[in-house]
Amino acid sequence: MTNLRNRLGAVVFVLMGTGCGLIDSDVTSFDLTLPDKKFTIDASGWQVDQAAAMTFLNRSCPSMPPTCAEAAMLACGPDECTGSCNASTQRCELALEVSLYQAIDLLMEKPELKSIDDQPVIKVTLESVTYEVTSNTLNVATPVMTIYVAPISVMEPTDPLAKAIGTIPAVAANTTISTPAPITFTTTGKADLINAMNTFKTPFNIIVGSTLVVQQGQPVPAGKLDAVVHIKGQAGL
Repeated sequence: MTNLRNRLGAVVFVLMGTGCGLIDSDVTSFDLTLPDKKFTIDASGWQVDQAAAMTFLNRSCPSMPPTCAEAAMLACGPDECTGSCNASTQRCELALEVSLYQAIDLLMEKPELKSIDDQPVIKVTLESVTYEVTSNTLNVATPVMTIYVAPISVMEPTDPLAKAIGTIPAVAANTTISTPAPITFTTTGKADLINAMNTFKTPFNIIVGSTLVVQQGQPVPAGKLDAVVHIKGQAGL
């Protein structure tokens, strides 16, 4: 999980901008299309040992020692996965965590906002939040991925301060999405994202979180996926 979180330069996600964003002549309206933010799911970050993982997934449970939770430590890198017993199959299953984040600093990324730096907030209108999958060599489907907004100090989707704003559907193995598709907002997701952007002097994080579960008979994940998210809006005074 830690390694994946640090591989952000290459998700699962991008907040893509298409222009420099000019201030209107009346200085009350701003283009708020954000610059690129890239996220990647790279299976190598989980440090899964192929042979050890296959042995793990064939283990009977829960009676056979060691427990699935203990045995999982032999299948992947430290803190990269967890193991549990599947009640239906009575076999161990592996859970691989996805936890990615990027900082959003509107005052730095939209320099034109500095012209109103004496204002505490702006009024944001969110036009669209869409995503693309630009490349995908993952040999397994992704789970549904959840997008969160959080204070700059929060980097984990499980943190109570992280607010889920929307989801991206599962992406099939080796499948790309070249036409921008809208995310599915939660009930309060759009408002939560707008609130974070309204207070433009305060940076915040966008987090992508999910759990990829591998069961007996399924391939051990390999490859990586690059995805982009486009956030487009307008800001006024």
